[in-house]
Amino acid sequence: MFEKIILLNGVEPLEFYGVNNAKIDLIRAFFPKLKIVSRGDQVIVQGDKKESERFEQKLQLLLDHYSQFNVLTEATIREVIQSDGTLLGNGGDNDILLHGNNGKPIRARTPNQHLLVKACKKSDLLFAIGPAGTGKTYTAIALALRALKNREVKRIILSRPAVEAGERLGFLPGDMKEKIDPFLQPLYDALKDMIPYKKLEEFMKEEVIQIAPLAYMRGRTLSDAFVILDEAQNTTANQLKMFLTRMGVNAKFIVTGDDTQVDLPSPEQSGLFQAERILQDIDGITFVRFNIKDIVRHKLVRKIVDAYEKQYKQHQLDKKMKIQQKEKQYENKSVNKD
Repeated sequence: MFEKIILLNGVEPLEFYGVNNAKIDLIRAFFPKLKIVSRGDQVIVQGDKKESERFEQKLQLLLDHYSQFNVLTEATIREVIQSDGTLLGNGGDNDILLHGNNGKPIRARTPNQHLLVKACKKSDLLFAIGPAGTGKTYTAIALALRALKNREVKRIILSRPAVEAGERLGFLPGDMKEKIDPFLQPLYDALKDMIPYKKLEEFMKEEVIQIAPLAYMRGRTLSDAFVILDEAQNTTANQLKMFLTRMGVNAKFIVTGDDTQVDLPSPEQSGLFQAERILQDIDGITFVRFNIKDIVRHKLVRKIVDAYEKQYKQHQLDKKMKIQQKEKQYENKSVNKD
C-alpha cells in the first residue's frame, strides 16, 4: 500500500482543518478510496498511488490558496477539488497588495498610498513622510510582504530607533530585549494583521523576517532584502547615514517618518530633515509626502493632527518673528553706536 506524509509548512492546523475537523473531513469525502490522517502539521495519506498523487496535487492547491489569501473556506475546498487544477483568485484585482488574515484584501487606500506603491516599482530607496495615521508604515510592510511572496527578496528587515517619547528605558522592567520590544510593537502589530501567527512565528524563527532596533544595523550589508526604517524623524544625521549605507545588492529601502513628532532633544538634529534637503534630487530616490487627507484612522485623528499642525506652524511663525525682532534690535543698537 502506497503511503505519503505531507507537511503543512507555515499553516495553522486549526484554521486549515476547521473547527471539529470540518474542513479536513470535507476533503476526505472527495477521496473515499484513501485513508487520510491529520496529525498536527502532517497529513498522512494511504491507498492507491495514482489517487494519492491526485490528492497531493489538490492539497497543494489548497495550501497555495491559503498561503495567498490566508483563509480557506469550505466553498473554496469544493471549488478547488472539483476544478481543473487552476488556483482560485489568479488574475484578480490588481489594486490588492496582498491578502491579510481571514482573506482581508490589503490595498492602497489613499492617493499618496497609491503613489508610494507606484514609486516602489521604479525606486530602490523611498522616503514616506507625513503625519500619524496616514498608513505609511502599514503600506510599506504590505509592499515588503508582497515582494517576499513574489520571491523578489529573500528576507524582510524592519527597524526603528529606540528613542523615548518622554519615557525612560531604564525605568522599564526586564532585560534589554524586553525594554526595546515596546518600541518595535507597532511593527509586530502590522505583521500580525497580515500574516497568520504560525507563519509569522516560523518566518521570525528562520530570520526571514527580522525586527531590530536601528543600533543593530551597524556593520551589516543588507542584500536581497526589503528593509523598512520606521520613525526616522528620531534618527540623527549620522544614524540615518549609517542606515542608508547598509544598502546591498537587490535591496529595497523604505524610510518612514513624521517630521512633526521629533522626540530628539533638539528637533533640528533629526536626520530626516537633512536627508530631505540633500537627497531630494538624486536619481533612484523618491520622496512621497503624506498629508491629512491620507489619514485612515478614526475621523477624530484627522482633526487632532490638523489642530497640532496649526499650533506647530504658529509656533514656528512666533519663533521666526522673535528672531527678526532680535535682529532688528541688534541693527538699531549698531546704528545708535555709529
